[in-house]
Amino acid sequence: MVLAILLQAAAGAALAKVGAAFGAAIAALAAAIGIGKIGKSTMESIARQPESAGNIRSGMIIAAGMIEGAALFAIIVCFLTLIFK
Repeated sequence: MVLAILLQAAAGAALAKVGAAFGAAIAALAAAIGIGKIGKSTMESIARQPESAGNIRSGMIIAAGMIEGAALFAIIVCFLTLIFK
């Protein structure tokens, strides 16, 4: 009886580690895709209106920073799940 409970607890911990690693991977992938789309849109916008390149670039940097912050927060939460589970 006690062995069965210990085995279930170990399996749950392993599943939590897999889920945390999967969550960190998804967060990193989503951030990469988002920043790629921002870069693509910025290059297209600058090609259409070169005179406003400075304003467009500033907006791109702010948006990319926001995405990086959200992704970093998600990855830290996933790693904390790995450590404290």
